[in-house]
Amino acid sequence: MHIPDGFVDAKTAVTMGVLSAAGLGIALRQVNRTLPASKVPLLGLAAAFVFAAQMLNFPVAGGTSGHMVGAVLIAALLGPGAAVVVMSVILIAQCLLFADGGVTALGANVFNMGLVAGVGGWMIYRLVTRVFPGLFGMILAGAFAGWFGTVLASIVCAGELAASNIVPWSTALPAMAGVHLLIGIGEGAITAMVIAAIGKTRPDLLGLRPTGEAMAMPSGQVGFGTMLALGLIISLGLAIFVAPFACPWPDGLEKVAGTLGFEHFAAEEPVVSSPIPDYAMPGVSVEGVATALAGLVGTVFVFAMAWVLAKVLTVRSAPATATSGGTQA
Repeated sequence: MHIPDGFVDAKTAVTMGVLSAAGLGIALRQVNRTLPASKVPLLGLAAAFVFAAQMLNFPVAGGTSGHMVGAVLIAALLGPGAAVVVMSVILIAQCLLFADGGVTALGANVFNMGLVAGVGGWMIYRLVTRVFPGLFGMILAGAFAGWFGTVLASIVCAGELAASNIVPWSTALPAMAGVHLLIGIGEGAITAMVIAAIGKTRPDLLGLRPTGEAMAMPSGQVGFGTMLALGLIISLGLAIFVAPFACPWPDGLEKVAGTLGFEHFAAEEPVVSSPIPDYAMPGVSVEGVATALAGLVGTVFVFAMAWVLAKVLTVRSAPATATSGGTQA
């Protein structure tokens, strides 16, 4: 759903940029006020995992692929503010390093995948967990909210295309929402599986009391450090060893653009040149190796960028009295 340069006109780009900047400012303030210092590394880990997961396009139907957005997963673990911050870090890195999403459309992409998917999906997540408490409710909420956030973001994206006179609203809405109804199923399934795994191994990160085998796990720094290391290894493994075999079919927006005939509006060359365009390391002739190296660089970069940003935000923060994860009101 990364909008390229040329798909949004100047007025839409500026409007979305202003709205995204305002939303990001509020999110940064929320993270600064509520994120405990102990959770700072988790922002880096969340950024690394979601970046790697977004490289793994999966087949949907009719020659279309989809990929995880990840905003609802981050919001469920760390709160909506953290979701907006982490998604902004990822989208900026994707845009500037890999030419994935246009510079002129960066505001629209942050708004869609960060604010709309993250905050909108989190609201649904909170609603479902109030009705169905406990780990089961969180898994159910993650599945539904992940699907909902993806579909909602696609609807807003359709509105931006229509506002830019790229394609009529009556045409863009059913096309974008229709394909993302299917892509959202994959988003919801991945979100639910990750929440289930965390709930079994580190339920405290979801605001749950440990039960069964989880009670035997160390609750101090050693257990947390191990989880952080394993999470980063998994993220790197996905980016290096799985991403080269991702589905090559066009994603939802690309497929819609081709079907409706507005793909020619995309700029032939990005407004800002990227050092690793199209997730292929320059100078490496073997395609799979080029993708793996690009994934390695990107995963490490967003991990460090999100960690440093979180560290800066929390260095002068007063100690938080409540976590910003899945159980906070």
